[in-house]
Amino acid sequence: MTYNIPNILTLFRIAMIPVFIAIYYVPDATISLHYKHVFGTFVFWLASITDWLDGYLARKLNQGSAFGAFLDPVADKLMVTAALILLVSFGQLDPYLHLDAIIAFIIIGREIAISALREWMAQLGESKSTAVSMLGKVKTTFQMLAILFLLYQERLIGINCAEVGTWLMYIAALLTLWSMAYYLILARREIVRKRARGN
Repeated sequence: MTYNIPNILTLFRIAMIPVFIAIYYVPDATISLHYKHVFGTFVFWLASITDWLDGYLARKLNQGSAFGAFLDPVADKLMVTAALILLVSFGQLDPYLHLDAIIAFIIIGREIAISALREWMAQLGESKSTAVSMLGKVKTTFQMLAILFLLYQERLIGINCAEVGTWLMYIAALLTLWSMAYYLILARREIVRKRARGN
């Protein structure tokens, strides 16, 4: 294990997960619902910033490592999963169509499936075929924004954060399905080519 700045930031992000969850289970008499929304949103925002920052510093300082490459996506998935579970448990993920559990399953299930696919393709020597694409980055952007708005829940400078977050989450769910299909098609093409070459 390499203790460089990017990896320390990633470990810090993981350490914030129990803090993030605990905020919502503190009695309302101790922390009001308003401040739970504020603190929860801030912690998730901070985690999102450190996610970008550790990747940037790893490239800028040439401090990339195998451990960091493994831990960074794990930290991301754990934080997103924690946020989705909280939103589902409090009925805040989809107050309109009430597809909370389905949307959470789509997002979490996609991450598990694509992680397994990438590991399998790496074993076949075709890891580049399932590298992160622009579609995956766009999906992640919508997903993170949706969670931030949904965590805050309240109105902000005239914006109904709960409503905006819900619509962003619908888009994120659709992009999630699209990106999963995209990676599966790419992987299938590589497997077909590999078989055609007789490997």
